[in-house]
Amino acid sequence: QVALVESGGGLVQFGGSLRLSCAASGIIFSMNAMDWYRQAPGKQRELVARISTVRTTAYVDSVKGRFTISRDNDKNRVYLQMNSLKPEDTAVYYCCARRGRECEYWGQGTQVTVSS
Repeated sequence: QVALVESGGGLVQFGGSLRLSCAASGIIFSMNAMDWYRQAPGKQRELVARISTVRTTAYVDSVKGRFTISRDNDKNRVYLQMNSLKPEDTAVYYCCARRGRECEYWGQGTQVTVSS
């Protein structure tokens, strides 16, 4: 049974930092690319960052220079370090696992709220 479990969300002030974690089980983690998405109230889910099986990374423009995605294949975890947080970063953050272009498995999400 596949499970992706996010953690690390919470309430933080403008300019603060959070580190999200996503623990994967039931998949061969090292063979999956991992993505972080977010969905703010009333908005569509958007891709925030992705990391390939060989650790190539990509980011949406709005988080470049502030967010860093990383993975630990020994722990079956993917992380999202978020610095210099802004109120517009407020959203539910989801991780997903994929072997192709589309996400195959999703976590339940973790809420990030940035106060101004």
